[in-house]
Amino acid sequence: MDNPNYSIEHRKGQHLLAEERHEIEVRLRDGWLPYKIAKALGRPYNTIKNEIKRGTVLLYNGKVSRYKAKAGEAAYKNNRVNSRRQYKRLAVSEFCRFVEQRFHEKKWSLDVCYGRALASGMFCRNQMVCTKTLYNYVDKGLLTIKNIDLPEKLSRNTQGRKIRKNKRILGDSIEVRPENVEFREEFGHWEIDTVMGSKKENEPCALTITERKTRNSIWVKAESHTAAAIQTALERVLSGFGDRVSRVFRSITGDNGSEFAELSNFAKQGISVYFTHPYSSWEKRTNECHNRLLRRFIPKGKSMTDYTPEDIAYMEDWANSLPGRILSYRTPEELFEAELDKIYAL
Repeated sequence: MDNPNYSIEHRKGQHLLAEERHEIEVRLRDGWLPYKIAKALGRPYNTIKNEIKRGTVLLYNGKVSRYKAKAGEAAYKNNRVNSRRQYKRLAVSEFCRFVEQRFHEKKWSLDVCYGRALASGMFCRNQMVCTKTLYNYVDKGLLTIKNIDLPEKLSRNTQGRKIRKNKRILGDSIEVRPENVEFREEFGHWEIDTVMGSKKENEPCALTITERKTRNSIWVKAESHTAAAIQTALERVLSGFGDRVSRVFRSITGDNGSEFAELSNFAKQGISVYFTHPYSSWEKRTNECHNRLLRRFIPKGKSMTDYTPEDIAYMEDWANSLPGRILSYRTPEELFEAELDKIYAL
């Protein structure tokens, strides 16, 4: 052969060649078994068996069945015509419009759109495409959603984690927190943080508290980023649960920021308080994830004075009404209300 790259050795998974089909026809005529032919050609037994089945034709008025290489080649080429990937985009247009509407109007993620639609029975499975396909549609420009519109896709942090020791000791370390808190099986374990707009002195901020099991968040506006202001805002939140507060708030986990200097005082109310390691935001990742939801409304550098407590409450309601895949596409609000019903029914 003039082509130096030509080789009679086939690659794994390569389709049968016309020469190999002719070889099969000759060897069958000589009385070889499919297994022996497969060994001679270096092909899997099932490949040869299936090829013989596809290329077998009836001869002499249907009295004799025999494998023919030309029939096998014709069947192969006919199958290849129909082997192109078929896109379902047109068949699922109604579902795609639903996804676009929920994404733009309610800020649902693509996975939430898929999971909620399936769980609620709004669409049958054959009327939808999966989450991965939706993201492929975005990449191919088949939806009115662009990658730049996906808040998480372009902002993933892939840096490694490194645990550091606390220089500021405000209370018990997360290292002594009971192991069952990590499993999220018991209700009443919260993570706390603050979200600032502008970093000017005496600038208001948002106090964010997220329950680990239900992922329900409580967001309130605090007068400033000081320990006293945060203490006052948190006391206002706790007072709303009356004498059952220790059942609703079994523990609170925060970081070692100066704004939480008085957080340990809540231990007097029967609430366990723990503090994470420095620069270890993943140790209260539930709250950090929900803070990113708040950032969709309040970008960094935007003064918090421009937002009223009612505005913050509206943002909280939106976040808690957002179905989640990890919650089997139920909402944090639904799960939180169910837990409160158990506590106050006692």
